[in-house]
Amino acid sequence: MKYITFAVPCYNSESYMEHCIESLLVGGRDVEIIVVDDGSTDNTAKIADKYEKKYPDIVRAVHKENGGHGSGVNKGLELATGLYYKVVDSDDWVDEESLKKVLDTIKKLKKDNTLVDMMVVNYVYERHNEQKEIKYVNTLPEGKVFGWDEVGKFRKDAYLLMHSVIYNTEFLRKTGLKLPEKTFYVDNIFVYYPLPYIKTMYYLNIPFYRYFIGRDDQSVNEKTMIKRIDQQLYVNKLMIDFYNPYDYWETNKNLAKYLIHYIDIIMSVSSILLQISNTEEHQQKRKELWEYLKKKNPKLYKTCKLSVSGATCLPRFLAIPGYKVAQKIYKFN
Repeated sequence: MKYITFAVPCYNSESYMEHCIESLLVGGRDVEIIVVDDGSTDNTAKIADKYEKKYPDIVRAVHKENGGHGSGVNKGLELATGLYYKVVDSDDWVDEESLKKVLDTIKKLKKDNTLVDMMVVNYVYERHNEQKEIKYVNTLPEGKVFGWDEVGKFRKDAYLLMHSVIYNTEFLRKTGLKLPEKTFYVDNIFVYYPLPYIKTMYYLNIPFYRYFIGRDDQSVNEKTMIKRIDQQLYVNKLMIDFYNPYDYWETNKNLAKYLIHYIDIIMSVSSILLQISNTEEHQQKRKELWEYLKKKNPKLYKTCKLSVSGATCLPRFLAIPGYKVAQKIYKFN
C-alpha cells in the first residue's frame, strides 16, 4: 500500500530536482513519487526516467506537454494511488525524520479508521543560510483529530500554504478541484478551494516541508511577480468568485473567518505588488481589483479595507515602508 503520493511538477529542473526526489525516497515503498515532466527542454526528462528505472516500485516518470504548474498538480492527482496526496515543488525538499513521522501518523489513523480530510505540517523558509519555521501552534490542536470548531485565529505570517497541507486523495478528488493551466500562483487555489469541504484535520508540529527562497527565476521573486501580475490578479479574482465567506458565518464561523483571512492576504499581495510597480497602468489595475471585490462582495470589501489589505491602499510613502518592515519581520519571499 502507498500511504502518500508525492507529485513533483518539474520544468527545466535538472539542477535541483534530484535533491528533492532523494528526500522523498526516504519513505521507501510506503510512498509513491510521481515526477511530472512538464515539457522540459533540458535533462529533466532523463533524470525522471533514471529514477523510475532505479526505483520502479516507487517512482513514476510522466512526460507531458507544457501546461504550467497547475497542470502538473492536476496530472499527479489524476494518477495518484496513495491514501494521501502531497505536492512538492522540484526546488524544495522534505525533512527526512519528519517524513517518517507523517507516515507513522497516517498508518495509525488508518488503523484507527480515522483518516482525516487534511493533514497540516510546518514548513521552513530556506533562504541560503537563513531559516524560519512557520508553525501553527496555538491555532491548531496537536496530536488529535479535530474540526473547524477547534481552530483558533491564524497569525498573519502563518496562513496555510501548499507547503503545509497534505490532502486525503479521495477527499480532494471529490471536491472537484482542477487548477487552471498555463497560470502561475494557482497554489493559492489548491489550498483555498477545498476549505469548505474539509470536516476533519490533523496537525503535526514538525518541520516537514523545506521551502527554498532565493533563486532569481523563481515565480515568487518580487520582480517576477510584478512581471506576471495579470496571472496573480486572475487567481485573486477566481478566489473572490469561489465563495461568499459570510454564507458560512452562522453554521461554521471559524471556516468563514479563515476564508476572509485568506482573501485579505491575497488582496494584500496583489495590491502591494501593484503599488511597488507604480506604473499608471498598474495603479489603475489596483483600483479595478478593489472595485471588483466591492461589486462582488460589498461586505467582504469593507472588511478587507479595515484590515491588512486595506493598508496597501494607503499612499505609497506609507504602504511601501510598511510592507518592507513586514517583509523583514516575517522573512517571506
